[in-house]
Amino acid sequence: MSKLPTAMSAVLLKGNGGYDQLEFRADVSLPELAAEEVLIRIGAAAVNNTDINTRTAWYSASVNASADSGWTGAANVFPRIQGADGCGRIVAVGARIDASRIGERVLIEPVFRAPLGWAPYRAIYFGSEWDGAFAEYAKAPSVHAHRVESSLSDIELATFPCSYSAAENMLERAKLGEGETVLITGASGGVGSAALQLARRRGAIVIAVSAKEKAAEMTELGASRVLARETDVLAALGAESVDVVCDVVGGAQFPKLLEVMRRGGRYSVSGAIAGPHVGLDLRTLYLKDLMLTGCTVFDPIVFTNLIGYIERGEIEPLVSSVYPLSSIVEAQQEFQAKRHIGKIVLTV
Repeated sequence: MSKLPTAMSAVLLKGNGGYDQLEFRADVSLPELAAEEVLIRIGAAAVNNTDINTRTAWYSASVNASADSGWTGAANVFPRIQGADGCGRIVAVGARIDASRIGERVLIEPVFRAPLGWAPYRAIYFGSEWDGAFAEYAKAPSVHAHRVESSLSDIELATFPCSYSAAENMLERAKLGEGETVLITGASGGVGSAALQLARRRGAIVIAVSAKEKAAEMTELGASRVLARETDVLAALGAESVDVVCDVVGGAQFPKLLEVMRRGGRYSVSGAIAGPHVGLDLRTLYLKDLMLTGCTVFDPIVFTNLIGYIERGEIEPLVSSVYPLSSIVEAQQEFQAKRHIGKIVLTV
C-alpha cells in the first residue's frame, strides 16, 4: 500500500446558510482512526436532501424554532464534511481490525449505530454528526463499511446507500408484500425512485406520484399508474384503494393519503419536502386501524439486504448527472431545481 498523504481535498460546511457556507479546500487533515474504524478512499459520493436541509437548518427552523439543527436533536458542529452516500476502497484499518480488509471495495452504511452501543433508535449520521463522503478520504466503523462485489462503477454504486436504504426501511417497516398496492409520493426523487424499484422487486403494484413530465420514466421503472403531483389522490383513486403509502412529501395532501388507505393500512414516512406540518384527523387513524410509522434508523438487515440486491443485479442505479467535488454548488443547484430523476453524483 502506498503511503497516505497528510492532507486531502474536501468540501467543508462552515455553518448554516446559503451556498457561501460550502468551501472546497485542498488542505484538510485526514481523519484519525480509532481501533474499530477503517479509512476509505472515496471514489464517488451523491447529493441528498439532508445535505441541503442541514445547511439551511431546516431540521430546526421549519419544524420547531427551539430545536437544534441536527438529525439527532443535538446542535451541529462546524465545520463539517457532509455526504451521506459514499463508495470507495479501504486503505487503512484501526488497531482492532484485520488488515486483510485493506483493498476491499465498500459502500458505507450511512446510519452508524455502533458508536452508541446499538441503542434502539439512536444513531450517528454519516455526513451530519460524523464527517462524510464529500472528501478524498472518510472513516467509518468497520461494521458499517460493507464489502460489495459488483461490476458497477463507483459513480453508480454511490447512488445506493442513503436513498435506497431509506426506501427499503420504509417498505420493510410497512411489511409490503407481493400483490399489495403501494402509493409512493415524490417518486422521481432519490428515495422515491428507489422505493419504486424496491417495491416492484417485492412484487407489489405501484402507484407513483411525480411531476407530470416524468410519467414516462416512472412507468419504465415499473409504476402501474402515475399521478401528477397536483392530482387529488382521493378523487383519482377513491377511498380505501391502497394497502401501503410510502411518503417523502407530507404537506397538504397528507389527510387524503390516509383516506385512500384500506382499513389496517400502513403508512411509512421518511421526508416532508412539501411541508412538515400536516392535518391529522385522529378518527381516521383509529377508526380505520391504520399504522403510521416514522422511518429513520434502520435495523442491520436493511443494508445487508441492499448489498444483496446490488450484487444479484435486482436493482439498478439511476444516475442523473455527474460533477467533480469542486463543483458542489452547481450540483446542489441542479438538485434543488428538482428536474432530475434519480441521483446527482460527485466524483472525488
